[in-house]
Amino acid sequence: MPREFSRIDRIGDQMQRELAQLIQREVKDPRVGMVTVNAVKVSRDLGYADIYVSLLSTEELTEESPEVRESIAVLNKASGFLRGQVGRAMKLRVVPQLRFHFDTLQGYSRKMDSLIREAVGDKPAVDRTDDDQDDPERNA
Repeated sequence: MPREFSRIDRIGDQMQRELAQLIQREVKDPRVGMVTVNAVKVSRDLGYADIYVSLLSTEELTEESPEVRESIAVLNKASGFLRGQVGRAMKLRVVPQLRFHFDTLQGYSRKMDSLIREAVGDKPAVDRTDDDQDDPERNA
Protein backbone atom coordinates (compact mmCIF):
# COMPACT_ATOMS: atom_id res chain seq x y z
CA MET A 1 0.00 0.00 0.00
CA PRO A 2 1.57 3.34 -1.02
CA ARG A 3 2.18 6.00 1.56
CA GLU A 4 -0.29 8.85 1.62
CA PHE A 5 2.33 11.60 1.87
CA SER A 6 5.94 11.35 0.82
CA ARG A 7 8.77 12.69 2.93
CA ILE A 8 9.30 15.52 0.45
CA ASP A 9 5.66 16.61 0.82
CA ARG A 10 5.91 16.56 4.61
CA ILE A 11 9.12 18.60 4.51
CA GLY A 12 7.47 21.12 2.19
CA ASP A 13 4.44 21.48 4.46
CA GLN A 14 6.57 21.94 7.56
CA MET A 15 8.82 24.38 5.73
CA GLN A 16 5.77 26.42 4.66
CA ARG A 17 4.65 26.78 8.28
CA GLU A 18 8.14 27.67 9.52
CA LEU A 19 8.76 30.22 6.75
CA ALA A 20 5.41 31.91 7.32
CA GLN A 21 6.31 32.47 10.97
CA LEU A 22 9.90 33.48 10.24
CA ILE A 23 8.98 36.03 7.59
CA GLN A 24 6.35 37.52 9.86
CA ARG A 25 8.55 37.71 12.96
CA GLU A 26 12.18 37.89 11.86
CA VAL A 27 12.31 39.78 8.54
CA LYS A 28 12.28 43.42 9.62
CA ASP A 29 12.78 45.00 6.19
CA PRO A 30 10.00 47.56 5.55
CA ARG A 31 10.11 46.79 1.81
CA VAL A 32 8.56 43.41 2.52
CA GLY A 33 4.84 43.93 2.96
CA MET A 34 2.26 41.51 4.26
CA VAL A 35 3.52 38.25 2.76
CA THR A 36 1.58 35.00 2.63
CA VAL A 37 3.44 31.76 1.92
CA ASN A 38 1.05 29.89 -0.38
CA ALA A 39 3.09 26.83 -1.33
CA VAL A 40 6.52 25.25 -1.01
CA LYS A 41 7.75 22.78 -3.60
CA VAL A 42 10.88 20.89 -2.57
CA SER A 43 13.03 19.07 -5.14
CA ARG A 44 13.44 15.33 -4.69
CA ASP A 45 17.13 15.63 -3.77
CA LEU A 46 16.45 18.47 -1.28
CA GLY A 47 18.66 20.76 -3.34
CA TYR A 48 16.12 23.52 -3.86
CA ALA A 49 12.83 24.68 -2.43
CA ASP A 50 10.63 26.96 -4.52
CA ILE A 51 8.53 29.15 -2.25
CA TYR A 52 5.44 30.77 -3.76
CA VAL A 53 4.30 33.92 -1.95
CA SER A 54 1.59 36.51 -2.43
CA LEU A 55 1.37 40.04 -1.11
CA LEU A 56 -1.59 41.67 0.57
CA SER A 57 -2.42 44.83 -1.31
CA THR A 58 -5.38 46.99 -2.25
CA GLU A 59 -4.59 46.93 -5.97
CA GLU A 60 -4.17 44.00 -8.34
CA LEU A 61 -0.51 42.91 -8.34
CA THR A 62 1.40 41.14 -11.09
CA GLU A 63 4.93 39.79 -11.31
CA GLU A 64 6.01 43.02 -13.00
CA SER A 65 4.70 45.30 -10.22
CA PRO A 66 7.56 47.23 -8.57
CA GLU A 67 6.24 46.35 -5.11
CA VAL A 68 6.31 42.63 -5.95
CA ARG A 69 9.77 42.76 -7.54
CA GLU A 70 11.20 44.58 -4.53
CA SER A 71 9.64 42.19 -2.00
CA ILE A 72 10.81 39.11 -3.90
CA ALA A 73 14.32 40.58 -4.19
CA VAL A 74 14.45 41.25 -0.43
CA LEU A 75 13.21 37.74 0.36
CA ASN A 76 15.77 36.18 -2.00
CA LYS A 77 18.51 38.22 -0.30
CA ALA A 78 17.33 37.04 3.11
CA SER A 79 17.11 33.42 1.92
CA GLY A 80 20.45 32.50 3.54
CA PHE A 81 19.28 33.71 6.94
CA LEU A 82 15.89 32.06 6.50
CA ARG A 83 17.53 28.82 5.37
CA GLY A 84 19.63 28.68 8.54
CA GLN A 85 16.61 29.36 10.75
CA VAL A 86 14.51 26.73 8.96
CA GLY A 87 17.31 24.17 9.27
CA ARG A 88 17.62 24.83 12.99
CA ALA A 89 13.84 24.68 13.57
CA MET A 90 13.27 21.54 11.50
CA LYS A 91 16.52 19.77 12.47
CA LEU A 92 17.29 18.78 8.89
CA ARG A 93 20.70 17.50 7.91
CA VAL A 94 20.32 18.87 4.37
CA VAL A 95 18.47 22.18 4.04
CA PRO A 96 17.42 23.18 0.51
CA GLN A 97 18.39 26.47 -1.12
CA LEU A 98 15.37 28.78 -0.93
CA ARG A 99 14.05 30.46 -4.08
CA PHE A 100 11.13 32.86 -3.73
CA HIS A 101 8.55 33.38 -6.48
CA PHE A 102 5.40 35.47 -6.77
CA ASP A 103 2.29 33.28 -6.82
CA THR A 104 0.13 34.32 -9.77
CA LEU A 105 -2.60 31.80 -8.99
CA GLN A 106 -4.72 34.23 -6.93
CA GLY A 107 -4.85 36.80 -9.72
CA TYR A 108 -5.64 34.08 -12.24
CA SER A 109 -8.45 32.68 -10.08
CA ARG A 110 -9.96 36.16 -9.60
CA LYS A 111 -9.87 36.68 -13.35
CA MET A 112 -11.54 33.30 -14.00
CA ASP A 113 -14.18 34.05 -11.34
CA SER A 114 -15.02 37.38 -12.96
CA LEU A 115 -15.26 35.73 -16.39
CA ILE A 116 -17.63 33.09 -15.02
CA ARG A 117 -19.76 35.74 -13.31
CA GLU A 118 -19.84 37.71 -16.53
CA ALA A 119 -20.95 34.67 -18.56
CA VAL A 120 -23.45 33.24 -16.08
CA GLY A 121 -24.46 36.29 -14.11
CA ASP A 122 -25.32 36.25 -10.43
CA LYS A 123 -28.15 33.74 -10.76
CA PRO A 124 -27.75 30.52 -8.72
CA ALA A 125 -26.39 27.45 -10.48
CA VAL A 126 -29.42 25.34 -9.48
CA ASP A 127 -32.87 26.88 -9.67
CA ARG A 128 -34.68 26.06 -6.43
CA THR A 129 -38.41 26.65 -6.82
CA ASP A 130 -41.45 25.42 -4.94
CA ASP A 131 -42.26 23.13 -7.90
CA ASP A 132 -39.38 20.83 -6.89
CA GLN A 133 -41.02 20.16 -3.52
CA ASP A 134 -44.25 19.03 -5.20
CA ASP A 135 -42.41 16.52 -7.42
CA PRO A 136 -43.28 13.01 -6.10
CA GLU A 137 -40.09 11.45 -7.52
CA ARG A 138 -37.85 13.82 -5.55
CA ASN A 139 -39.74 13.36 -2.30
CA ALA A 140 -39.72 9.54 -2.49
